[in-house]
Formats: sequence, C-alpha cells, structure tokens
Amino acid sequence: MNLCNRSDVQALLARHGFRFSKSMGQNFLMDAAVPVRIAEAAGLSSSVGVLEIGPGIGALTVELTQRAGRVTAVELDRALLPLLAETLAPYPNTDVIHGNILQQDLRELIARVFPGLTPVVCANLPYNITSPVLTHLIEADCFRRITVMVQREVALRICAAPGTADYGAFSVYMQYHMQPELLFDVPPESFLPAPKVTSSVITMTPYETKPVSVQNETLFFRVVKAAFGQRRKTLPNALLAAFGGQLTKSDLQQILSACGLPLDIRGERLDLAAFAAVTEQIQSALSV
Repeated sequence: MNLCNRSDVQALLARHGFRFSKSMGQNFLMDAAVPVRIAEAAGLSSSVGVLEIGPGIGALTVELTQRAGRVTAVELDRALLPLLAETLAPYPNTDVIHGNILQQDLRELIARVFPGLTPVVCANLPYNITSPVLTHLIEADCFRRITVMVQREVALRICAAPGTADYGAFSVYMQYHMQPELLFDVPPESFLPAPKVTSSVITMTPYETKPVSVQNETLFFRVVKAAFGQRRKTLPNALLAAFGGQLTKSDLQQILSACGLPLDIRGERLDLAAFAAVTEQIQSALSV
C-alpha cells in the first residue's frame, strides 16, 4: 500500500469508515517526497528512538521506521488506531499509543519505550496545538533533536530575528532553549484534505550551554512577556504595566540606561542578550 497515493489512501479510509476531524487538524501527506525529506532531516540511526505525534495513517511513520531503532507514535483520535494497525503491521519496531501528547509524562514515556536509545522527536504536528506541544517537548528537556512540520507562520515566528514583524515572546522562548533552523516549505496541495496555509519543516537542537546566562528564568520570561504585551509602547512603558507596583518609570528608564539601551526602544528590538541584561538589572532593583 502506498500511503501517499490518493487512490490507496481513499480506499483505506473507506474500508475503515474514517472521517476527517476538523477539530483535530487532520491533514495527511500525499507528496511521497516530503516524508522522506523530513525523516532524512531528523538525523536518525539504529541507536535513535523517535517519538512521533499525530501519525495520521503513518506516511511519515513508515519512513522513520526504516531509519531509526524504534518509533513510538502518540495518536489522540481513536478512529485512526485500526488504520495504523493495518498500515504499520509490517514494521515490528513501531508501536502506537492512544492518548493526548500534552497529558503524557514525557520523561517517563521515553525511559519506558526507548531504553538505551537516544530520543528525538519527528512529527507533522497538528496545527491547532503546535505551540503547547513544542513547549511541552522543551520542558521535558530530554530530546536530542526536534524536527517538525508546522504552519509556516509559526516556523517564521520561531526563527525570527529581533526587529522583524514575526519576532515575539514565543521567538525568544524558543531561541533561548533551542537552535532552530528552517528547512523547507510544503504547499497545501501536498495534503489530503488541503489546508488553507503553507507548512514548513524546521529542526531544533538544544544548546550544550544556553546562549545567555540567566539567574532567574521566571523573571526573564516575565520581562519578555511584558515587553511584547503592548508592542506599540516603548519598553519602559511596557515594563511599567508589569512592574508598576514595584518599580517606577524612572527606575525602569535608569535600568535601560544601565544596559546601554535608548529610552524610546521597543521590546521587539531586543535580542536575548539584551533581555538578559534588562532582567539582571530589574532583579537587582527589586532586591534593594
């Protein structure tokens, strides 16, 4: 069975009485070259265990099984389980877990299904849960690499540089934890059904050492969130909305001056190092 052949796929879906769920953001890959490119970009070998999220009918899964030591796919839609049982039957190094990835204890899961293997993630992520899934994966802090297909606008946000329209709090969060690289785009016609947006494949690897030194990560991301909370405001005014009960505008202006930043700068102009410097100064001011 060719899982990227429309006739074969439609026959499979009809045989199992499957209906697409819009709420789950289901779009199955129909361009056979795309799963191959994604799997090849994931850096797989027999010593690697792959966690896949939302395998659909298994087009990417099949490519992963041929390159990795083991593949575990987590699928939320119970209706897809019998289809996956059929399409993945020839591949003994694969198993499917029915469940919500956001409710999985990822460290426990990885230890259980990939003993002795290096864990990575490779998936065509459901668009409706992309950001929380990526956050969940990063917080688990146990994957050597994350290679995923997401909406192009999300990929651009993850990889955005300071001062660009796509740069925001999510950009800073992702770039603080991971080194992202935009690989290639996938047009809507590569899917069944075709989504209304272009997709992009990105790969992300964790740093051996964080790009900036931050003593208080909670405060760091509080500063980042405040800086982008009101993008049109200058940074002192944006920070005042979050720290007004603790610091005055004059305090915040002195903090920016101490960091060598102009008082009329906006948060979207700051890179990670600047955010770290501002956070350090705010922490010192709050400790007085």
